[in-house]
Amino acid sequence: MKLTGAEIFVECLKREGVDIIFGYPGGAVLPIYDEIFKKNYFRHILVRHEQAALHAANGYARVSGKCGVALVTSGPGATNAVTGLADSYMDSIPTVCFSGQVPTHMIGNDAFQEADTVGITRSATKHNFLVKHVEDLALTIRQAFHIATTGRPGPVLIDIPKDVGIASCEFRYPETVNMRSYKPVTKGHHGQIKRAIKMMLASRRPIFYTGGGINSARGSAELLTRLARKLNFPVTQTLMGLGGVPCDDKHFLGMLGMHGTYEANMAVSHCDLLIAIGARFDDRVTGKIEAFAPEAKIIHVDVDPSSISKNVHAHLPIVGDVKVVLGQMLDALKTANTKPNAEALKVWWHQIEEWRARDCLHFDQDMDGSIKPQFVISKLHELTKGDAIIATEVGQHQMWAAQHYGFKKPHRWITSGGLGTMGFGLPAAIGAQIAEPKATVIDIAGDASIQMSIQELSTAMQHKLPVIVAIINNSYMGMVRQWQEMFYESRYSHSYCDSLPDFVKLAEAYGGKGLRAEKPGDVETVIKQALANRDTFTVIDFVVTKEENVYPMVPAGAGLSEMVLA
Repeated sequence: MKLTGAEIFVECLKREGVDIIFGYPGGAVLPIYDEIFKKNYFRHILVRHEQAALHAANGYARVSGKCGVALVTSGPGATNAVTGLADSYMDSIPTVCFSGQVPTHMIGNDAFQEADTVGITRSATKHNFLVKHVEDLALTIRQAFHIATTGRPGPVLIDIPKDVGIASCEFRYPETVNMRSYKPVTKGHHGQIKRAIKMMLASRRPIFYTGGGINSARGSAELLTRLARKLNFPVTQTLMGLGGVPCDDKHFLGMLGMHGTYEANMAVSHCDLLIAIGARFDDRVTGKIEAFAPEAKIIHVDVDPSSISKNVHAHLPIVGDVKVVLGQMLDALKTANTKPNAEALKVWWHQIEEWRARDCLHFDQDMDGSIKPQFVISKLHELTKGDAIIATEVGQHQMWAAQHYGFKKPHRWITSGGLGTMGFGLPAAIGAQIAEPKATVIDIAGDASIQMSIQELSTAMQHKLPVIVAIINNSYMGMVRQWQEMFYESRYSHSYCDSLPDFVKLAEAYGGKGLRAEKPGDVETVIKQALANRDTFTVIDFVVTKEENVYPMVPAGAGLSEMVLA
């Protein structure tokens, strides 16, 4: 049958199983928007800024397990989306973004709302396309979803000129994708798996170091937990890996890295075998490279071969899908002739328990004093029973959330890890709430970062989403201020926010509910009120201690064992 490009667009997305699109219309995509209106195949979520469309698609993808989809117009619509694309790229989130483009004959003429979108987004996407002929559109869309969701997931952009959306051709949907230059490896090499098991069983001070790949490869978290328990090995996780092993599992040592726990950082610093699974040895995790796991042999499992030995040399590389490789390891253990070194592990665990006894995340809350940020996070965990979906902005509140809101299962922690994008949390929480309408979704925010996307409260209101925004309000750009205190002799250069809005009135102006807590005794009351409100969004303004710092902290350029404790 003969269809226009716009009709091909909606037909292909329907066949890809898309039911949600986050977007913002404009001239170059009006043919597509008109077809969306006529067909009504999927729900369109109108955001208030294109960056938010990508962040919302990101949050939706992480919670739902589906590919997030965004639709923006040409020129500023596409350039506004770049930060969201880069964020998904750094954190390996499957997203397909469609951008409008000026008609093909006008490309390169500096036409109204023209931008070199393919050139601009090349380094911020896993792959991108410019469709110049309507006959290529269906295959391009099919390839985009395949690329975004296989191998190491990531964002793919398709730039569609307006005349391609209007032109027509015979529609043939490609049921299969065969891309000669793109063949991700999923199964680990059998010989490497055997060698890895041999190294594990011979080790005396092993540790699993797992990253966001555990959450990306859905179903792998359960296999990781089984493997850690079977071997009786400790596990530490990166910021992006939280939830991969239940926070209350005795094998879990907490988060690793700059603001990781004492026991996790010390265990990595003294291990003799580091088994890295779905992690990329980010600088915020390793600290000083020369001091990172200096005594350890390293096994590195990742679906992306370019990530292996990129930052830290791997003695045993295994390329493959994390879930598949973990399954292979469990199978190989069944036929292994030896067992883990129980006596050595007993000594290793004794040492780890000594490090744990430091209780590095301890804080004191004076009930007659000001509110500690850690107290707010702990209360959120207590009153939600640790089962809420937590999104965050970026800064101190993000680190406190990672440290004090324990995650018992994967896909409950939505944060910007690689790019560190302020303004990420609210639209990501909106995407998560749409993915799980009945879930409790909380955006833990800072008073500075929330203002980078606060207009998305309008989106939450329009779509009746009961998202809770918990603002940790210290009147500072908190992490900037902390670094200025520690490394710039407390010269707080432009990090104090001295003209903050009244967040309660602002919430009410957008049509939601606004609450404020100024004393520790108020915290539980306002959280309970917010949890009880399912009719609209709620903003809670927690007025907290102004100059509280995040500890532990590994200073820039230091090794993990050189962390500063509170």
